Amino acid sequence: MTRGDELQKAIKDAGVSIVFLADRMHCSRNRIYAIIGGADCTATEIAALSELLHMTRDLRDYIFFSENVN
Repeated sequence: MTRGDELQKAIKDAGVSIVFLADRMHCSRNRIYAIIGGADCTATEIAALSELLHMTRDLRDYIFFSENVN
């Protein structure tokens, strides 16, 4: 499950827009919003977001691969 709040922070910190991400990833803005909302991602989407947002490996793993702890 994607940590949407952390992904939103990474997008803001990178200074990019949802439109920019959607354009570069060849998907809709709604798809980006769905990912932020917790939708499952493909490996290609994770790789693209990681690259476009200049994520460290640790940040990528935290956002996309860590267990949801309540």
